[in-house]
Amino acid sequence: MGTTDIVARGATGRAYGVARRREQVLDAGIRVLGSEGARRLTYQAVDAAAGVPSGTTSNYFRNRAALIDGIVDHLQVLERRDWETFAAEAAPADAGELAEAVTRFLRYATGPERARTAARFALFLESMARPELRPPLTRGREAVVDWGTQWLRHFGSPTPRRHCEILLDYLDGVAFHQLAFPAEHFDPGPGIRELLGRLLD
Repeated sequence: MGTTDIVARGATGRAYGVARRREQVLDAGIRVLGSEGARRLTYQAVDAAAGVPSGTTSNYFRNRAALIDGIVDHLQVLERRDWETFAAEAAPADAGELAEAVTRFLRYATGPERARTAARFALFLESMARPELRPPLTRGREAVVDWGTQWLRHFGSPTPRRHCEILLDYLDGVAFHQLAFPAEHFDPGPGIRELLGRLLD
C-alpha cells in the first residue's frame, strides 16, 4: 500500500469519525428534547447526554437554531427508516391485521422510542415560532400517508387518503396522551380497530 492510499484511508476514517460523532450528538439531542423538554436543550445538556467532551456540540452547531435544524433532519431520517422497516414487515391481509400492525407500531413509538416521539411533539410546538421547521417535519408524515393510503384503498375505503389522515391524527392524539399520562397497561388496539371499522364500513 502506497503513501497516497494510506493518506486517503486516513482521511476517509476521519470523515467517518466526524459523521459518527455528529450523529451521536444528534441522538443525544433527541433524547434531551424528548425527556427534558425544549428549555433544557442546551449545548451542555447534549454534551453530557452524548458522553462527549464539553464544547463538542457547539463545534458542530453554531447556535441553538442550527442544533434544532439538525435534530429535525436527523429525526426524519430515523422515523423514515422505522416506517420503511415497518411497512416492509407488515403485510396485513385484512383491516383487522392492519389494526394489529398499527397497534404494534404505536406501542413501539410510545415505549422503546418514547423519547423520540416526545421530541417530535416538542418540535411541533417549536414550529409555532419557527414556521420554517414545518416542511421537514411534515415530510415524514407524507411518506406514512402514502403507505397507509395504499392499504386503506386495498381494504375498500372510498376516500383512502382522507381516511389515512384521520387515522394518523387519531394515532398522534393517542400517542400524545400516553406520553403525558402514561397508562401502565396501555392497549390502543380496541380504539384503532373501532376507528378502522367505522372508516371502512
